[in-house]
Amino acid sequence: MHKFGTVALIGPPNAGKSTLMNQYIGQKVAIVSPRPQTTRNRISGIYTDDESQIVFLDTPGIHQLRGKMNRFLLESAWNALASADAVVVLIDAALYAAKPHLLDKEIKPLVKPVKETGRPVLVAVNKVDRVKDKPTMLPVMAKLGELWPEAEFIPISALRGQGTDELKAKILDIIPEGPPMFPEDQISTAPVRFMASEIIREKLFYSLRQELPYTTAVEIEVWDEESRPDMILVNAVIYTAQKNHKGMIIGKQGANLKKVGSEARKEISELLDSKVHLELWVKVRSGWTEDPGFLRAMGLGE
Repeated sequence: MHKFGTVALIGPPNAGKSTLMNQYIGQKVAIVSPRPQTTRNRISGIYTDDESQIVFLDTPGIHQLRGKMNRFLLESAWNALASADAVVVLIDAALYAAKPHLLDKEIKPLVKPVKETGRPVLVAVNKVDRVKDKPTMLPVMAKLGELWPEAEFIPISALRGQGTDELKAKILDIIPEGPPMFPEDQISTAPVRFMASEIIREKLFYSLRQELPYTTAVEIEVWDEESRPDMILVNAVIYTAQKNHKGMIIGKQGANLKKVGSEARKEISELLDSKVHLELWVKVRSGWTEDPGFLRAMGLGE
């Protein structure tokens, strides 16, 4: 008996969805950062063993922010439910243990849309390793039990791998039987160009402060594997919505852009198992976060 299924990872921003998927795949498929709303597109990670294949759909965090880009992010998240055999809702245990009043604001809006899919639901209570005072979890679990009386709750630490085997066993219990749909060495359905652009964007998240990363986007303009057989040539454009941010991205004498490029090139090279020549350019595209055509071109809302 072989199991195959698609599992949507849903939850508020910064709940650990990307970290959980990367933990199962065994390497980074989705970018991560300490800041919420790092994930913008629906990204798949493919877990394969001898008896099962699970396609995890990492999704943008469910939030209540306004604006066209934020609406597109929500579309990406909710669209994932339509193609899923099961849903795993991730909850930040440390956050709600400290601020239980946020449960109604951030978790309650998830309940009805997830329930209406008719898919089986598992609730992964993540970051339990960060909760030092364990009794503070009791009101959180009680409230979650009220919101999702039919769901099963599994405490985990996606970062440390605690409880993830138990969660995977529960997933295998509820996904259907079926043959594998992807080769055993394939870890994602995302094109390598997209994964390269995401690596560059991740480095921007770590190098830029405050809200600046949220007004940046990355597009691969040139991907040349033929000119030099020993090296892949990649040209990428970093778009920013405001003119005054361009200089901040580039940095003094180009220092920040060089740092981002160096770190991204190294990781892209590891991803492709090849030498990479990476060139980065920064362009101003005013109002891109409110431009539906550009947002669609960047793959948002799919």
